Amino acid sequence: MRYDLVIFDNDGVLVDSEPISNTILAGYLTELGHPTSYEDSLRDYMGAAVHRIHDLVMERTGNRLPDDFDETLHARVFAAFERELAAVDGVTEVLGKLVADSVPYCVASSGSHERIRVGHRKTGLDLWFQDGVVFSAQDVGRGKPAPDLFLHAAQRMGVAPERCVVVEDSPLGVQAALAAGMEVYGFTAMTSAEKLGGAKGYFGTMAELPALLA
Repeated sequence: MRYDLVIFDNDGVLVDSEPISNTILAGYLTELGHPTSYEDSLRDYMGAAVHRIHDLVMERTGNRLPDDFDETLHARVFAAFERELAAVDGVTEVLGKLVADSVPYCVASSGSHERIRVGHRKTGLDLWFQDGVVFSAQDVGRGKPAPDLFLHAAQRMGVAPERCVVVEDSPLGVQAALAAGMEVYGFTAMTSAEKLGGAKGYFGTMAELPALLA
């Protein structure tokens, strides 16, 4: 293994949450008078922290979202997670190989700690990610595409950025990894390689990832 730390994005990489959360987000924004399709939501918000939603709505309309927007959105998403969420196919095999090879790994997500934990408990991934290897945009001042979250994760894990590799599925996440001085591999299950420009390589199934990391 040529890397000392593997940093995983969460939504869409570890848990198959993007279709669920973006369907709910698009519906909620439309309900509030900001017409948003599922495709719009993926384009504008996939991989981003929730503050980006507030920022873009204000920039585009001059209007603020309701004070309880975050709370309502999270409640709807978490309820859907409990009904529908699954781990990304093949990800536990990847994690098992990293453990077998004694390669450290962690998760660095734009989602809140609560969102990460709800998803991991539902899918059984909490067995693979203890508290010390879970990092959220809540932990830093700026979310992706800023490099802060990935740099924070590397610092906490005691690994130099140039010895880290990031596994991402969103353009914002790829931008953040590159800005942090890290190599990144793009997961193309939902996002085309063209939209993940700058990645060192691309893979469409988790079964392909170990060979890229070796």
